[in-house]
Amino acid sequence: MDSEDDMHDANDVESLDDDFYSGETEEAPMDYYNDYDDDADDYFDDADDSDRIESRRPEQNFTILKESDIQQRQEDDITRVATVLSISRVAASILLRHYNWSVSKVHDAWFADEDRVRKTVGLLERPVVQHSNPREITCGICFETYARTKIQTATCGHPYCFTCWAGYISTSINDGPGCLMLRCPDPACGAAVDQDMINLLAPDEDKEKYARYLLRSYIEDNKKTKWCPAPGCEYAVNFDAGSGNYDVSCFCSYSFCWNCTEEAHRPVDCGTVSKWILKNSAESENMNWILANSKPCPKCKRPIEKNQGCMHMTCTPPCKFEFCWLCLGAWSDHGERTGGFYACNRYEAAKQEGVYDETERRREMAKNSLERYTHYYERWASNQSSRQKALADLHQMQTVHIEKLSDTQCQPESQLKFITEAWLQIVECRRVLKWTYAYGYYLPEHEHAKKQFFEYLQGEAESGLERLHQCAEKELQLFLNSDGPSKEFNDFRTKLAGLTSVTRNYFENLVRALENGLSDVDSNGAASSKATSSKNAAGSSKGRGGRGKGTLRVSMARTTDDNHWSCEQCTYANVKSATTCQMCNQQRR
Repeated sequence: MDSEDDMHDANDVESLDDDFYSGETEEAPMDYYNDYDDDADDYFDDADDSDRIESRRPEQNFTILKESDIQQRQEDDITRVATVLSISRVAASILLRHYNWSVSKVHDAWFADEDRVRKTVGLLERPVVQHSNPREITCGICFETYARTKIQTATCGHPYCFTCWAGYISTSINDGPGCLMLRCPDPACGAAVDQDMINLLAPDEDKEKYARYLLRSYIEDNKKTKWCPAPGCEYAVNFDAGSGNYDVSCFCSYSFCWNCTEEAHRPVDCGTVSKWILKNSAESENMNWILANSKPCPKCKRPIEKNQGCMHMTCTPPCKFEFCWLCLGAWSDHGERTGGFYACNRYEAAKQEGVYDETERRREMAKNSLERYTHYYERWASNQSSRQKALADLHQMQTVHIEKLSDTQCQPESQLKFITEAWLQIVECRRVLKWTYAYGYYLPEHEHAKKQFFEYLQGEAESGLERLHQCAEKELQLFLNSDGPSKEFNDFRTKLAGLTSVTRNYFENLVRALENGLSDVDSNGAASSKATSSKNAAGSSKGRGGRGKGTLRVSMARTTDDNHWSCEQCTYANVKSATTCQMCNQQRR
């Protein structure tokens, strides 16, 4: 925990790039909707602001590759190896395939021991078989004798007729990508069969398959490249390691994690995502539901769900055992004296004696576990469906509404990019918010301070995103339905652009905080001086060049001096004279 000297006063206002929120000051309270720069065009025209905002974002560490890009890179690598090693292009291709298309590995291995590399990949310098009769040669597969012009050999010199070669090559190609490492048909020979042989003897259909396998191998065998996992997408991604951000956005609009190839899931790590996906698809939750909502038949042990009010249960055939739902005893032992159809005095008496404590405890634990999982899953799924709807709205906006709005408001489409940016931000924020529920589900129950702080941050994120979403969806509709230019459109532009900016800043800081494990909050329920907050998820200080810079530095620690008191709800350090928490409005106790 930070020392008292390191803890900052709750009212200490500083301007820091790594502050958690853009906040507000007591002298200049922030209005989430309207408190932006006075100039309506400042969002678009202030180069200093845009440069500063862009500089805060990590540089893109990946490149999207189209098929033509892949072919060009592949050809360039083959040419580079062939030039440096003074070998043919087909030989360079064989070397690169063996070393997973790593030019540096090929060079290192070749110059370290050329003979060993040649033997390993099957690039023989001279034939191992000599033919005494150069005019007529016997095929090594069908054992027919052919003229020399009807016989073809690999670098090893083993002779095979065109028909046998064509059948061997065609079978290998139809078996899959293994044909790229094709060797001489002789079992004892390791000579490589190069692409020139394929092009000479294979039919057009097989040559196309071979070329496709060769192209795909450049992506699939290369550690720095992967195919986009979106269904039907043919783009590939080249990833440059360096930053800790593994999120990749393809041209097809699908975003995924480079590390695990699941959907992009910041701020949740890949391990948590794997557990969450497994939990959503596993049978464990079915068992929890069975434990929480059913009881086993005392005779056949099959689980039974109670679907009526009466306690008189009858198991399904062939069992047909009749028993009491409460005490699981035979119904023949029950009657008016035991409480009738809707109660069981025997059960109540046994419960008081502790007979059913363990069973009820297990059932209650299963029920609580199921309710907790349902709580997080429903909100996770709700944000997922909201994101899908936002993606559809974004497509509709880009293809239809922008053009219509440009006509009605008499503004070029280039001046309406702020709308598209708002919808892109909504889509991204929905994704982040969705995964915060998986984060919250696996947050340890005993870390109460972190859990409270996380839920507060998550609530503020939801609130800010809903304001942005409502503005982009509902308020924009008024201008889409209008027949002509509106005087309020410039105000709307300022408002939506500002909401987009502060929401982006808030979510970027939220992601960083969760990725750091809410390290500002310690296990004793205190947070270090780096934790910051605001009432409206994000804000801005007035004045040119100051958007998002005025921040409220908050000490979340339980103060030890006599000038402050710590809120039990959010642990905010309030001044002694305050009767309610300035952060969450909780009454002082």
